[in-house]
Amino acid sequence: MRVLVVEDERLLADAIAAGLRRQAIAADVVYDGEAAMERLAVNDYDVVVLDRDLPIVPGDEVCTSLVDAGLDTRILMLTAATAVTQRVAGLGLGADDYLTKPFAFAELTARVQALGRRARPAAPPVLDRAGIRLDPYRQTVTRDGRPLGLSRKEFAVLAELLRADGGVVSAEQLLERAWDEHADPFTGVVRFTMMMVRRKLGDPPVIETIHGSGYRIP
Repeated sequence: MRVLVVEDERLLADAIAAGLRRQAIAADVVYDGEAAMERLAVNDYDVVVLDRDLPIVPGDEVCTSLVDAGLDTRILMLTAATAVTQRVAGLGLGADDYLTKPFAFAELTARVQALGRRARPAAPPVLDRAGIRLDPYRQTVTRDGRPLGLSRKEFAVLAELLRADGGVVSAEQLLERAWDEHADPFTGVVRFTMMMVRRKLGDPPVIETIHGSGYRIP
């Protein structure tokens, strides 16, 4: 899952992004509505965590622009306003969910994950293929019953391969889904992470490299 956090309170925005990354969610951060519009024009996001009160371009305008574009991106709107009328107005703009400040981070994470499931084709709660069982929400993975100690990026890469249900996933798709905007596509980070995933999965090898196309678990 890839998330854009749009929040002008920088400490809060950075804390939200850091917490999402701890859940193996790729998170980009911007601090005003204009920067949000620029990112949304060039990147595909599953969820936007959008503060309603933003400088330069208001959050309401970002929301309506995103809805008018007809994208599958889901919107979780944040606001300090607690009045029911304010929440209703936000949902009326096309936001998918609404969360008032202050909030518990666990609740925000749960809402982001729920919206992320709605932004993509439904996947089973536990991904199970070739003896590998991966639970995205408990953050656990086993092979033939053996627990695997994967890093967050390794976990995210393996989850994308399992979600493909035997299909090929390119390195570019893995970069887009499992890393944030700071990932350098020329560093070989995908190849290195794939090597580590294969090593931890053990024998017999289960991840195939399709030269010129990507990777798959058949």
